[in-house]
Amino acid sequence: MNYPNLINSKLPNIGTTIFTVMSKLAADHKAINLSQGFPDFSCNEELISLVNNYMKSGNNQYAPMAGLIGLREILSEKTEVLYGAKYDPESEITITSGATQAIYTAIAAIIREGDEVIVFEPAYDCYQPAIALNGGKTIYMQLQAPDYSIDWEKVKKRINHHTKMIIINTPHNPTGSVMSSDDMIMLEKLIKGTDIVIISDEVYEHIIFDNRQHQSVARFPILAERSFIISSFGKTFHATGWKIGYCVAPKNLMTEFRKVHQFLVFSANTPIQFALADFLKQKNNYLELGAFYQQKRDYFIRAINTSRFELIPSAGTYFQLLNYKNMSMEKDTDYAIRLTKEFGIASIPISVFYHGQEDNQVLRFCFAKKEETLEKAAQILNRI
Repeated sequence: MNYPNLINSKLPNIGTTIFTVMSKLAADHKAINLSQGFPDFSCNEELISLVNNYMKSGNNQYAPMAGLIGLREILSEKTEVLYGAKYDPESEITITSGATQAIYTAIAAIIREGDEVIVFEPAYDCYQPAIALNGGKTIYMQLQAPDYSIDWEKVKKRINHHTKMIIINTPHNPTGSVMSSDDMIMLEKLIKGTDIVIISDEVYEHIIFDNRQHQSVARFPILAERSFIISSFGKTFHATGWKIGYCVAPKNLMTEFRKVHQFLVFSANTPIQFALADFLKQKNNYLELGAFYQQKRDYFIRAINTSRFELIPSAGTYFQLLNYKNMSMEKDTDYAIRLTKEFGIASIPISVFYHGQEDNQVLRFCFAKKEETLEKAAQILNRI
C-alpha cells in the first residue's frame, strides 16, 4: 500500500535500540543473553507478596499524581540518612513510571529551543533523543580512557551562555565507572554563578563496589539546589519490568517537573508503590545490594580469567566491559553479532553509546545473572 508522505520525522536518525536488537538476536539464536541489563533471577518473594496483597485489598486505582505520600516520606528519610540532604516529601519528591520517564520529564521541563545540554559519552541512549525532541542541542564530551574519567578543563571550555543543562551518570552505564567527590567539587565550581541545571542519573546508586561511597549530588549543597536526581526501584530490587522510579529535586525545579509529569503518565503503579513503602523500611534490602553484585562481578571475573579478553575494571553497576583488541579487528557491532550467532553469547557493542560510533573494540556484558548462567557464559568466552 502506498501512503502519503505526511511525516517529517523529529528523530530521523533514530532506529530500534541496540538492546532490542541484541535481545532478539539472542532469542533467535538461543544465545546466553548478557546484553540487555536485566537479572535472570526473581526479585524478593516478600516484595512480590506485598504487591499481590495490595492488589487483592483493592489498591488498584490511580495513585496521587506525585506518588503515595507514605512512599515519598520513606524516600525523604532514606535520602537524608544516606546523603545528608533533606527533601520535602510533599513538594520535592515524585514517583515516576521508571527512570527513563523521569529523565525525559526533567529535560522536557527545562530545555527550550536552542538550549545546549552537555552529555558525557559513551552515554545511555535515552538522553539525546529527549534533548532533540524538546528543541535542544546535545554537546558531547568524551570520557577519558582508560578509566572513563571526566576532563573538567575541557568541559569548562564548552560552557557558554547557551549551556542550560549538564547530564551526569554515576555509577555509569555502560562503563561501570563512578564519579568521585573531587569530580563533584569540580562540577560545583563550573556551574557556580550560572543558571545551569543538572540531571544526575543515579539509578545504580546502591550497586557500587570495593568500599567506594556513592557520591550523590545530594551530598553537595551547591549542586543539590539545581539538580534533578533520578533513581530506579527496578534496578535496586531486580524488577526492571515494573518500570517504577523516582525523582528528587528542590521545590522550584520539582514544580516544573510535575507540570510535565502529570501530562505524560499522571501517576505510577499504585499497588507497587504501597509495597515499596513497606519494603524500604527494611534498609538491608538496599544497603546490601553492593555486596550482592560485587560477588557476582568477582565470580564472573574469576570465571573468565583464562580468556583472551582484556578486562576493564567495573567500579559499579552490573556491567563488565571486555576489550577484544588482541583477538579481532572487526567492528564491535559486527563482532557482537558474530559472537551471538556463532558462539551463543550476546553482548552490547560500546560504539552505539557514542554519537560518532567510536569503536574501541569493547563489549559490555551484564553480570546480573545466576551463577550457572555466568558459568556457562564464561565457558564460551574462555574458548573464543
